[in-house]
Amino acid sequence: MTSFFNALPGAVSQGLIWGIMAIGLYITYQMLELSDLTVDGSFCTGGAVCAMMMVAGHNVWVALIVAFLAGMLAGWVTSVFHTKLGIPAILSGILTQLGLWSVNLAIMGMKANQALNVKNYDLLVSMRFLKDVEKGTRGFWQHPLFTVGLVTIAIVAVLYWFFGTELGASIRATGANANMARAQGINTNLNKVIGLMISNGLVALSGALLAQYQGFADINMGRGAIVIGLAAIIIGDVVFSKLFRNFALKLLAVSIGAVIYYVVIQAVISLLDIDSNYLKLISALIVAIFLAVPNLRGKTFGKRKEKHHA
Repeated sequence: MTSFFNALPGAVSQGLIWGIMAIGLYITYQMLELSDLTVDGSFCTGGAVCAMMMVAGHNVWVALIVAFLAGMLAGWVTSVFHTKLGIPAILSGILTQLGLWSVNLAIMGMKANQALNVKNYDLLVSMRFLKDVEKGTRGFWQHPLFTVGLVTIAIVAVLYWFFGTELGASIRATGANANMARAQGINTNLNKVIGLMISNGLVALSGALLAQYQGFADINMGRGAIVIGLAAIIIGDVVFSKLFRNFALKLLAVSIGAVIYYVVIQAVISLLDIDSNYLKLISALIVAIFLAVPNLRGKTFGKRKEKHHA
């Protein structure tokens, strides 16, 4: 139990970082209803670009902005495959993801990873900050929970504003009913391009923050990102669907869903004393359980209604 509570701040911090990626995924999967698998590649792209920018001596904020733009570029490539070449969205994402493997290696100088030591670089977030705050050598405002929490709130606020504009509303309309949107004179292909670019930009930003937090960028750091993102979206929907009706709160629910996911993972590992080598298997089982909840809940309520009518 003690090990779980000691690891809890780190689990929540990681959950918030992955929550930004899940918010990006929410834009394509829930709003545009596009199955975009680019995220496994663009997540690593964000981490690789951020790491190499900082190694080159650039400010952390500049590195984060460039990482975001790199992610947008990856989303643009996927959107071109889909809207201009007529390739299905899911295959477009796979093609971009496949190409990004080589691109990410090239970004990191053909190395599988790039270290970011907190002693050598002025990082925004770091795993080591957790202990430094506990020791009192850093202020609370440098705690990853506080920093990433503020970044998440800022992202939710900007997205809430943007999707309330005429352009943002047309993007939402494209996802709700593309045929009706086209009938109203909306350029649905352009909206898909913008949506995919924003989505992968956020995914890359999340990857950049994670690279700083864990102290390195790795070629495999985006593997399985799509599963974590979907888990966060499903968990947020299952837990908060009846409470959060506002669009901003729905985005926040996705972020909280990622936190719940990581806390559950940490609880299973710490409390049941399971070998971390089984982490992927545990993750798959937890995601499967949460994915099954809406279906099981629907069947349960359906049976109750049948009994009530009978």
